Amino acid sequence: MSKKTIIVFSGEYDKVMAAFVIANGAAAMDDEVTMFFTFWGLSALRKPGNRAGEKTKLQQAFSAMLPKQIEKLGISKFNFGGLGRFMMKKVMKAANVMTLAQLLDTAREQGIKIIACTMSMDVMGITQSELIDGIEYAGVATYLAEADEGNVNLFI
Repeated sequence: MSKKTIIVFSGEYDKVMAAFVIANGAAAMDDEVTMFFTFWGLSALRKPGNRAGEKTKLQQAFSAMLPKQIEKLGISKFNFGGLGRFMMKKVMKAANVMTLAQLLDTAREQGIKIIACTMSMDVMGITQSELIDGIEYAGVATYLAEADEGNVNLFI
């Protein structure tokens, strides 16, 4: 069995979608897959709603500016205040392409390991209660140990 690792640094809809398409494709080929979400990529793992809790003013600002759930991520080009994402999702639906939320669900069903970077969580002021259930929390050493065993390592 081969092993693939993907660092998800971007918080943009189309880039996170590419990460999940690749991860799900690899898992469907019986590869072991680890996705490590860091900095802006953590937005893809946020639960809907506002969970401010105890945060510094800067952490509160980050929290307020970041998308509150996976389907609210902006796209990397031509976002136009969310209009670009709306158009992209409409085209995807017409082409019978899975939504980002469905790709996340499929990844979890296939046993893809999803890790939230604890250092990035601290910097961004994101708590475990703000993130989806069923994921792991670890630092860069854990990712590097996974990557050492991988034959493909991607940064998205």
